[in-house]
Amino acid sequence: MTETPGTETDIAIVGGGTVGSLLAKGLLARTHCRVSLIDANSFSVDERHPGFDARVIALAKRTLDELEKLGVSLNVSHAAEITRIQVSEQGAAGLCQLDARQHGLPAFGRVVALTELGKAFRVESHPRLSIHAPASVTEVNRQQESVTVTLDNGHTLRARLLVLADGGRSELGNQLGLQHRSDDYNQTAIVANVRTSEPHNNWAYERFTPFGPLAFLPFNHGGVSESQSGSYGFAMVWTLPPEQAKRLLKCTDAEFVRQLQAAFGYRHGIIEGVGKRTHYPLVLRTADPAISHRVVTIGNAAQTLHPIAGQGFNLGLRDVIGLIDSLESEPDPGAFSVLHRFQQSRQGDRQATISLTDSLVRLFSNSHWPLQAARNIGLISMDNLSALKQRFVRQTTGFGPKA
Repeated sequence: MTETPGTETDIAIVGGGTVGSLLAKGLLARTHCRVSLIDANSFSVDERHPGFDARVIALAKRTLDELEKLGVSLNVSHAAEITRIQVSEQGAAGLCQLDARQHGLPAFGRVVALTELGKAFRVESHPRLSIHAPASVTEVNRQQESVTVTLDNGHTLRARLLVLADGGRSELGNQLGLQHRSDDYNQTAIVANVRTSEPHNNWAYERFTPFGPLAFLPFNHGGVSESQSGSYGFAMVWTLPPEQAKRLLKCTDAEFVRQLQAAFGYRHGIIEGVGKRTHYPLVLRTADPAISHRVVTIGNAAQTLHPIAGQGFNLGLRDVIGLIDSLESEPDPGAFSVLHRFQQSRQGDRQATISLTDSLVRLFSNSHWPLQAARNIGLISMDNLSALKQRFVRQTTGFGPKA
């Protein structure tokens, strides 16, 4: 449905998923700006956006802290904590284990269902909010002090800032002169929930197999804790070459579980079952710069990362927090000085996170034996050197470089 089709607004946001809805919610709470939310999917203040589905996501410690500061009421009572992490390589002796308590943290983060994020990020009816959905942008015209957005339903919006939060597949940024660099990893991610015979005990795993990284995140099935449900499990992301992924997507659940068990081992007993398998291709896609005249891009629209180490979603939410901070109390949210300051404030975090993720992919996706030996030595070294561990933990929990 389309609500409040007014033409004058301060900030027009394209994309009503996790990033766009949180930005709208934060702007309404922390600024006096009028906000328009545009999305191709049908949703409203009473109807959940389809992006908030049954998938789960790992929220890093800093992300949870920032959401709390923003006043977002996120029900994490049944979300599994990540208190310990094991990083290993199949067929090698190298192993690194991280314990949150040894780094002064109650947990590295929590694994939350997107349905819960949908409840927390839902924008409520507000006199300064207009929602245009389903609607797509057909034309953007920029003037010195405003930007005019034309929608396919015939409405036009005149705003002072256009925010692109429409995901990694958006072409709107390219049309507006934002240059994107794309690097195809030639890998496919298979995502599914798995059930194990023994409790997860709040362990998360990053296991590097000969075909690609395999991540297991502790997950409480049905939104209840393990002790309550008696159902133990993990959310799984397995990165594979496309042809291998095709074979595993076509095989029976029993055969998939057999191969998954061989790759993961018996750390939590027998893998008893697997849920629906979904998949998506993996690319590194970055916008640099992430700003243009009266336009800014954030979240996956600004940087789409490999899922290794689970950094992309958290980086996108930090974009949101940074943009809200930059726009607070600014009379003109689209002024170049405001957008430039936002870009500078996010540069260190973006570069460090993108570099970490990309380096891990290239290091652990190469089967050349000298690199295999170096990886093995590296994991052993990190497990024994607290300074290396601390640096890795700070970056992956969101407390790395900011500028």
